Amino acid sequence: MRPAPGCRVTAAAPPAVLVFAREPVAGAVKTRLTPGLSAAQAATLYARMLEGALRAARGSGLGPVVLCHAPAPALPRLQALSRAYAAPLRPQVGDDLGARMHEALQAAVLEHGAALLIGSDCPALDAARLRAAARVLADGAPAVFVPAVDGGYVLVGCGRPPPPSLFAGLPWGTPGVMAGTRERLRSIGWCWRELAPLRDVDTVQDLDLVPRSLRAP
Repeated sequence: MRPAPGCRVTAAAPPAVLVFAREPVAGAVKTRLTPGLSAAQAATLYARMLEGALRAARGSGLGPVVLCHAPAPALPRLQALSRAYAAPLRPQVGDDLGARMHEALQAAVLEHGAALLIGSDCPALDAARLRAAARVLADGAPAVFVPAVDGGYVLVGCGRPPPPSLFAGLPWGTPGVMAGTRERLRSIGWCWRELAPLRDVDTVQDLDLVPRSLRAP
């Protein structure tokens, strides 16, 4: 998408990479993978995918990597990952996912000039794709997305502080998330770029996406 007049921004520094995460507790994460997996297996897989996301973030060579956690305070496993990947811990703040994403992106953009936000559900979201998203922001786009094949997205990046309306009230967890986000972007007059869509791991039918090195025994 070619930036429209007034849409171009300049990213002064490599974006921070925000990794949204929860403590990998059995029964609290990746519950849609059960009963195909046990709750413990699902939590183990989540922990391994989270570590893979942190490796990609650190390997991208971009700005600081921040582990945005829920609940607060961070529990032991997230504290250990924070130390292992030199990723400072920051609590997620807000009543729902949209509010938490807005708060994290806004704070990071104000501090670092630009930010990418990812989760841990997409093993294919590697360091090279993070760098590609960063280049979009460096080229002047206010926002960049990597859509998910199921209708959501696995990465959002901003080169200017996003308004709360960009994420408020979206149908999270449904196929309409990316479509709704496009409508919001048009309504606020933002240009954006989308990279090639990727599949994420939501159900047992998606387990073929998980590299063998990340699979729980």
